[in-house]
Amino acid sequence: QVQLVESGGDLVRAGGSLTLSCAASGLPFEVRAVGWFRQAPGKEREFVAAISWTSTKLYSDSVKGRTTISRNNARNTVALQMNSLKPEDTAVYYCAARATGTAVTTSENYNYWGQGTQVTVSS
Repeated sequence: QVQLVESGGDLVRAGGSLTLSCAASGLPFEVRAVGWFRQAPGKEREFVAAISWTSTKLYSDSVKGRTTISRNNARNTVALQMNSLKPEDTAVYYCAARATGTAVTTSENYNYWGQGTQVTVSS
């Protein structure tokens, strides 16, 4: 059974930093692409970042330059380090894994999802 568990969400002030973690089990993690998405209240889920099995990285324009995605295959984890946080970054952040190794930005191409972790950025 595939499980993705997010952690690291918190309440932070604008300009602060936060690192989210996604721990995976039940799948050959090292050959799977993993993505992060977020959903703010009243808004659709949107792409944040993704990393392929070869560590090719994709970022949304809204977080590019202040966010880094990385993976640790030995620990089956993917981290999302976010800096210079803004109130508009407030959302539930979800980790998702694909059945293949190529990173993509579209949520419908991800097969497995975590339950999410709340990030709140105060102004």
